[in-house]
Amino acid sequence: MSRDIIENLKIILIVFGFVAFLVPFMKKMAYHVGAIDVPRTRHIHKREMPKLGGVAIFLGFLLGYMLFCEQTPQMISILIGSFIIILTGIFDDIKPLKPKVKFVGQLIASIIVVYYGGIVMQDVSAYGIYIDFGIFAKPLTILFIVALINCMNFVDGMDGLAAGIAEIYFITISIIIYITGIYNGLDASLTLIMIGAVFGFLIYNFYPAKIFMGDSGSMFLGYIISVISLLGFKNVTITSFVVPALILAVPILDTLFAIIRRLLKKESPAKADREHLHHQIYNRTSSQLKTVLIIYMINILFSAASIEYVAGNPDLGQIIYVIILIIILWFVFFTNIIFDTKKLRNDIKNVLKKVN
Repeated sequence: MSRDIIENLKIILIVFGFVAFLVPFMKKMAYHVGAIDVPRTRHIHKREMPKLGGVAIFLGFLLGYMLFCEQTPQMISILIGSFIIILTGIFDDIKPLKPKVKFVGQLIASIIVVYYGGIVMQDVSAYGIYIDFGIFAKPLTILFIVALINCMNFVDGMDGLAAGIAEIYFITISIIIYITGIYNGLDASLTLIMIGAVFGFLIYNFYPAKIFMGDSGSMFLGYIISVISLLGFKNVTITSFVVPALILAVPILDTLFAIIRRLLKKESPAKADREHLHHQIYNRTSSQLKTVLIIYMINILFSAASIEYVAGNPDLGQIIYVIILIIILWFVFFTNIIFDTKKLRNDIKNVLKKVN
């Protein structure tokens, strides 16, 4: 990696200081424009909370771009897409938009990154297998970006949860870049910038939170995470796709479970509920802090496995992946994250009684 550690810390600290300074002003702005999160039945928090913390993260990202990134077509496309995402999120934070409207904003931002910026996952290779996505490359890339945007949006349900997951992701990717020496400039710079920006917000958002990031923040984090993941495709190996996906296994699996759960109930996948992973853990701990720390630990384990995988010990990394996934599957079958387990057990007992 061409930058030394001091230069990396400089980037992180400058952006961190800027965002940490800015968040209290965004809190006042949220009250002024009415970007307030009012508790409803599915919410865990009990009092009104200002949103727009995501705007502070975004402005930290902009500062980092102006100071530490070069102006290239790729970067311009990322900026244009980010403006669309953040504006869509701000409107939704002030007055909730219909899911279709938010989807249109996400789609436009993704199309700009893919077609103007040329950021596309064209092909991958691993274990002697080569896959060229061909004409499906651009549509699949757009789907990937939109999916990650919504994954981070879905998981943003507790103090410090989405921001903490994002911070773990950025730190992990930065460590992987440092260890492997694979450095193309933009992905490494954006990762360091986002470490500082998210941490500057997280000190206000960690339990007990003083401000929420809102949809402006969760959608922007999902967007920039997807972009950094795609920039890693420069080596066209499965590692550059699978490793980032596994670091984000918690929000990705939570989103997948939510879609399956709602479809089984014959509900819209976009319908909000209180059956997400963090809700299931909270039902057993009755503590936001414990719940968030448990999810952090799961994410850190995935991250450690990813670092081990790319650092020269892929077998150990794969073993850790499998162990964690088994634990998650066990959790699925003993909670209501996909289906009503109590009802299922009763149905099984009734069937067994009839058989006997």
